[in-house]
Amino acid sequence: MRARGLATLAVLTALALPGCKPPPADASSARAANLPAPSGPSEPLPSPEIEGAIWAMSAQPARLVYGIPGKPVLVALECLDAGTAEARLRITRHAPADRGAGALLAVIGNGYIGRFEVDATTIGAARMWQGEATARAQGWNALDGLREATVTVPGAGLVRLNPSTLPGQLIEACRSV
Repeated sequence: MRARGLATLAVLTALALPGCKPPPADASSARAANLPAPSGPSEPLPSPEIEGAIWAMSAQPARLVYGIPGKPVLVALECLDAGTAEARLRITRHAPADRGAGALLAVIGNGYIGRFEVDATTIGAARMWQGEATARAQGWNALDGLREATVTVPGAGLVRLNPSTLPGQLIEACRSV
C-alpha cells in the first residue's frame, strides 16, 4: 500500500513539473506594466455659474446664445433650413469635448425631456459638443416655456437655463412651414 502511494506521488510530481512556470496572470501583469497607460475621457467639468445669464440674439441670423453678458457663451441654439420640411435645430454646448467623443445631451424643463445626440465638433480653434435634430422633435419643447430648464452632457456639467421666451420663439419660427 505504501509503495502504491509513493508511486502515485511520483507520477503526480512528474505531471506537476511543467506547471512550475508562473501562472498566466503574473506574466500578463508584467507585460501590462510595460504598456502605456490607456487614455480615457477628460476629467468632468463642474457646472458653470449662471447668475445673471440670459438668452440673447446672436450676430448670426436664427441663432440664440445663452450665457452671462461679457463672458463666454455656455449654450447656443440655431435654426437650420427654417420654414422647410427639413428644418432642424442645432444645439451647441460650449464646453471642451474629447476628440472622437459622442454623447447624449439632455434638455429638461417645462414638462418635457429631450435627448439629442451630440459629437465632439471642432468649431474654430475649440472642440465642443454639437448636435442637431428635426425641429419637430418634441424634446425641443423643454426650452419652450417660462420655467427654468437644464442642459447637460456627461462630463460637461449641468447648465441651468433661466426662463426666457426667446428659445420658444426660435423653435416655433423654425417649425413653421
